[in-house]
Amino acid sequence: MSQKQSIAVLCSGGDGPGMNAALRSVVRSAFKVGVDVYGVYKGYEGLLERSIVPLDLASVGNIIQRGGTFIYTSRSPRFMEPVHRAKAAAYLKELGVMGLVVIGGNGSFNGANLLNKEHGIAVACIPGTIDNDIQGTEFTIGFDTATNTAVEAIDKIRDTATSHERTFLVEVMGRSAGGIAITVAITTGAEAVIFPDRSVDLAKVATAVTRGVARGKKSSIIIVAEGEKEGLGHDYQKVLKEKYQLDTRLCILGHIQRGGNPSARDRFLGSIMGNMAVKALLDGQTAVATVVRQGQFIIAPLSECLNKRNDFDNGLLELLNTLAL
Repeated sequence: MSQKQSIAVLCSGGDGPGMNAALRSVVRSAFKVGVDVYGVYKGYEGLLERSIVPLDLASVGNIIQRGGTFIYTSRSPRFMEPVHRAKAAAYLKELGVMGLVVIGGNGSFNGANLLNKEHGIAVACIPGTIDNDIQGTEFTIGFDTATNTAVEAIDKIRDTATSHERTFLVEVMGRSAGGIAITVAITTGAEAVIFPDRSVDLAKVATAVTRGVARGKKSSIIIVAEGEKEGLGHDYQKVLKEKYQLDTRLCILGHIQRGGNPSARDRFLGSIMGNMAVKALLDGQTAVATVVRQGQFIIAPLSECLNKRNDFDNGLLELLNTLAL
C-alpha cells in the first residue's frame, strides 16, 4: 500500500483507559522518522476481516484524554485457530508492514507470539489491561485509572453507608486477578476483601465488621473481586445474612471501571510505551514487549510476558487487616 516503511497497530481484548495515548504515541513516533502506520479496526478480528485504515497525525489529534480505543477492540475466538492466524499473517505480509504493535492483555500477547513463531511476523506488545495481570511488568496501561474510578465510587458509597449505618459489599473487576480489589480495599479503608480464587472465610469477614460496629463504626465496606463466575457478590450477600446475621447492600461497579478519562499516569505509560514499541521494531527486534521493572521502562523478550500474573504481595493483606482494626 506504500513504498515507504510501514507498521500496523491494533488493540485487542478488553479496552482500558490510556490505550488512545499509546496509539497516539505509536503514530507520531513513526511519522517522525518517516514510517507509515495502519490502524487495524477491532483487533485480531480486523485482520481477518481486512479492516484497516491509514493513520496520520490528524487521526490521533485530541484523543489522549479519551478513554477506550478509537480504533475499537474485540475478542476473536477465530484467531485461536491456526488456519485463521495464517490468513492474518498473509494479510500483514501483503500489506508489506515491517511489524505489528499489539496493545492488550495476556490473550493478546499470546496471539502476537503465535504470529511471530508460526509466521515470522515481527511484533512489539504494549501491556494494556485494567487488571494489571501480565507477567513481567509491574504496571499495565489502564490499571491506575480503573482503581481511581473504583475509589471515587466507593468513597461515595461510604457516604451513604455512614448516613444509614450500613454495610456494603462492593464488587470490583479483576476476574482471577486481585490487583484492583486489594488496592481499592486499602485505599478506601475497607474492613475486608474477598477473593473468590482464594479460600473465602466469611466468618472472618463478619467478625471484622461486627468488631468495628462494636467500637462505634458507622459504616463498613467489604470489597469483592468479581471472580470467574458471575453473581458471586449475591451469593456472599445471602450467606452473610442467613448464616452470620449480617445485613448488607450489594453494589457492582462493573464496566464503569473500564471507561473515563485516563489518569495522568496511564497517559504517561501509554506515551512512553508507544514510542518504545516503534523504536523496537525499527531496531529489528521481532518479539518484544514494553514493560516496567523496578520503576524503569525497558524492552523485554515477549516470552517473559506470556503468562498471567494473578498473585500479589501477601503483605498487602496483612496491611489491610492492620488498618481495618
